Amino acid sequence: MRRKSRQIKLGNFAVGGDAPISVQSMCNTDTRDVTATLAQIAALQTAGCEIIRCAVPDQQAAKSLGAIMQNCRMPLIADIHFDYKLALTALEQGVDGLRLNPGNIGERWKVAEVVAACRERAIPIRIGVNGGSLEKELLQKYGHPTAAAMAESALGHIHLLEELNYPEIKVSLKSSDIRRTVEAYRLLATQVDYPLHIGITEAGTTWAGTIKSAVGLGTLLYDGIGDTLRVSLTGDPVEEVRVGWEILKSLELREHGPVFISCPTCGRCEIDLIDIAEEVERRLHDLPKPLTIAVMGCVVNGPGEAREADLGIAGGRGQGLLFRRGEVVRKVAQSALADVLVEEAWRMVEELAGQE
Repeated sequence: MRRKSRQIKLGNFAVGGDAPISVQSMCNTDTRDVTATLAQIAALQTAGCEIIRCAVPDQQAAKSLGAIMQNCRMPLIADIHFDYKLALTALEQGVDGLRLNPGNIGERWKVAEVVAACRERAIPIRIGVNGGSLEKELLQKYGHPTAAAMAESALGHIHLLEELNYPEIKVSLKSSDIRRTVEAYRLLATQVDYPLHIGITEAGTTWAGTIKSAVGLGTLLYDGIGDTLRVSLTGDPVEEVRVGWEILKSLELREHGPVFISCPTCGRCEIDLIDIAEEVERRLHDLPKPLTIAVMGCVVNGPGEAREADLGIAGGRGQGLLFRRGEVVRKVAQSALADVLVEEAWRMVEELAGQE
């Protein structure tokens, strides 16, 4: 069962409460380069990104957010560190949310100024605790960035905003260590009802980072913890979005595009299944309907999996049977299997659109 959390709004976009778990990413472009940043935001939105974050290293970047906001069709969060004036400028430019650590902003009056500006605009603040940047006193107390230290850091920042009577809060507790991250979220989830943004930070390159993120985020989501997520990968952030959706889809928490089923192949396979499966996935990953598509290679599990899917093929010797919603449509030569499956998928999308 999903943890009950209060709901906040990023513009008109709801996070927490009964809102669906959302997929976030962060631009790796220079925010000062408006054209490049908007191009990446457009690519991320096409992939299914629902909330975007931009780094704000200086005032020029902060002032660029206004032009970006004018052409951004999803909530935009400004990532702020150290300088409270950057937060104030970002708010003036119309951003939908802030990500900051009240503890590294400096004196209490600076945090109070940011909170006052957020209150005027009803802008939420994400408290972002990271295992790599904990306060010195907590490192001295715990020896290293433990889960308990991360949770205590978050609670300290939360209490500061609560003392300023500002409950529009979202919280994250990220580490590159899966066990530490999971335990930190579990500790905090029992103590506050604010929505939680989950992620395994600095997870690594696309291959290794996808595995770490799937293990860590999958564990938290299965526990019912998480209102929004980001997969942190060293690479194209579009891949972060795709992986995030696959994690949610695998737990049946969201629907987004097709669900692919394909067998690992074995000595019984008599078609070039690996190339067929990769081609079908590549050509259909942007399919706008949550169709289940099976690409199977032999007579053991193939017919059963293909029959249960919306569309599927079950391979034989140099050919395959095409299934459509449980029924055999026809035999197809190996050379045409990918084309036929792709064409049939888009035909089914058109039919579904016509029924809406």
